[in-house]
Amino acid sequence: MALWDIKGKHFAAPIHVLMGGPVRTEVAAYATGTYRRGNADPLGYIVEEVKGYVREGFPAVKLKIGFGVAEDTALVRACREAVGPRVGLMLDANHGYDVVEAIALGRKVADCDVGWFEEPVVPEDLESYVEVRRGQPIPVAGGETWFTRWNFREVFNARAVDIAQPDVCAAGGLSETKKIADMASAFGVRCVPHVWGTGVGLATALQLLAVLPHNPPRHTPLEPVLEFDRSEHPFRQAVLSAPIEHEGGIVRVPKGPGLGIAVDRTALERFAKRT
Repeated sequence: MALWDIKGKHFAAPIHVLMGGPVRTEVAAYATGTYRRGNADPLGYIVEEVKGYVREGFPAVKLKIGFGVAEDTALVRACREAVGPRVGLMLDANHGYDVVEAIALGRKVADCDVGWFEEPVVPEDLESYVEVRRGQPIPVAGGETWFTRWNFREVFNARAVDIAQPDVCAAGGLSETKKIADMASAFGVRCVPHVWGTGVGLATALQLLAVLPHNPPRHTPLEPVLEFDRSEHPFRQAVLSAPIEHEGGIVRVPKGPGLGIAVDRTALERFAKRT
């Protein structure tokens, strides 16, 4: 990522131009958040949080689940009722279930029009991913803890997911993640990169999303979407001189050279640990 940024600054061009794009200059974003807050009732504050994201203009929201089939079923149903049928709703269990529980949950909330079921089981167990995918109707997603094209080749050969989610900051950088996305297209698997961390990772993901082909090839192309973390994270945007924000759920790809961002060095000093 740093080498791509250096190259872009050398040639006074954004990375997405050096990578052959752009295919698009802006990306629709979905909101990620809904973390638990102590012992409070999530059916209260999480539903309100989700409704807030919809008011901001996000076309879709991803819920954190993995706290038990009954509790998660109630939350998914409450959120779907609160946001209505037109807002996208995705689930992320962070491998909080085993196969039996994941299949049970998927079947219970299948009528809630869920976009995907992310990391239902531990990522090392591809056979369980396959079982979950076959045992319930919601598309299965995963990939934030899988690395390099070779790891993803095993995933695709196993037909373990419907949606691949490589994280550019973890899977091997921009070049490697682009290879993974191209390979996903060849297997007919959708690619929706995972994004979490600082504004640097967000900017890098946007450079990648600018050059990703519509995936997979179909009559009416599907545009990739951006994961936009809305949880409390003071360092995330503070590290950037000009924070990356959304406008009505749309995020523009930075056009400056390299990653298109500048790191705020004073912020690094402000957040540095004092010894």
